[in-house]
Amino acid sequence: MIGSRVRGAWPLSLALLAGASWAQDPKVDPHLARNLAATCANCHGTAGVAKGEMKTLAGRKEDELLKLLADFRSGAQPATIMHQIAKGYSEEQLKLVVKHFAALPAKP
Repeated sequence: MIGSRVRGAWPLSLALLAGASWAQDPKVDPHLARNLAATCANCHGTAGVAKGEMKTLAGRKEDELLKLLADFRSGAQPATIMHQIAKGYSEEQLKLVVKHFAALPAKP
């Protein structure tokens, strides 16, 4: 009886795992990069164009942004909060965010 329940749960478990990986696949979710980048809006502007002293992200080179994020993660770049934010994303997610901002016009 218990064995049949376990066997019956196996396909459901596999389907749930496949669904979880599907939700993170940028090929399946064309808005993933934009959605991840939305967390940057409070400081860097909704279109990556900051006001005040904050740095604008829109239109900057991908390698430049990746280097900045790597420096925040390692502590080489002093920060109040960016070192914590940068550590909260995977390398793949950071690349998606950087690609998103690099594709935006520097001035909307």
